Amino acid sequence: QVQLVESGGGLVQAGGSLRVSCAASGRTFSSYTMGWFRQAPGKEREFVAGISFNYGITYYSDSVQGRFTISRDNAKNTVYLQMNSLKPEDTAVYYCAASHYERARTTTLYAYWGQGTQVTVSS
Repeated sequence: QVQLVESGGGLVQAGGSLRVSCAASGRTFSSYTMGWFRQAPGKEREFVAGISFNYGITYYSDSVQGRFTISRDNAKNTVYLQMNSLKPEDTAVYYCAASHYERARTTTLYAYWGQGTQVTVSS
């Protein structure tokens, strides 16, 4: 069992930056692949970025590659998503999630989810 709490969402202008955080409970944080997903109104929840628990390998969706950076601080039980060059189409509720699998990209492979944090990018 792991509990996840996101923070850091807000309103930002196009081209700006924002960092969202996800704090995890428990002492097994380093045993999980951590991922960020987002869901816009009327759309399916989509994968954004992930970081493995084994060697900290990061991976991204094509839509955010080169703009977003996922990182984790195991000592703080926290995962971050640094979002740069934001676009209006990045507007969504952003969720962090924990998976038992390496390089997981689908929602079905993530067992634990946070409550989400709203990110709005104005044009």
